[in-house]
Amino acid sequence: MKETSTIVKTISRCVVGFIFLYGLYIVCYGHLTPGGGFTGGVILASAFVLEMLAWGKEEALKSLPFRLAKPFDSAGALAFLVLGLLGLLLGGDFFVNVIQKAYPGKPFSLFNAGIIPLCNIAIAIKVCASLFLVILVLSVLRVAAGGGTEDDLTTQEEE
Repeated sequence: MKETSTIVKTISRCVVGFIFLYGLYIVCYGHLTPGGGFTGGVILASAFVLEMLAWGKEEALKSLPFRLAKPFDSAGALAFLVLGLLGLLLGGDFFVNVIQKAYPGKPFSLFNAGIIPLCNIAIAIKVCASLFLVILVLSVLRVAAGGGTEDDLTTQEEE
């Protein structure tokens, strides 16, 4: 495989942090502006994917290891389910905004939405980890070329 140019590596190193920060902004303010958990999760995953494309799988696995991405994937889905069940247990219906009912806030402020920002965070974790894992697995297994095994993921991580 051809080595990535120094310009691409330098620019990607500078931009990855801003992309990640923008993804966090989209997740946090998703209940007030367009965006939210899915959009923010895709942006967060794109930061890791850019790092993988510019610096290689090994560098991306240092930022978000495979053994850490798998639990994040499951934890995001579990957190979303728990928030829904919390509404069922405390509010009577699935996904009732129990925090908003108990502590109504000032409209159109950051801390007025109850469980909605928590749902956005859970979705963002799930989407970010899932997309990163999909790109990583496609990269490691070289699906288009027909080579590689699942053991390559753990071998890449251990090296």
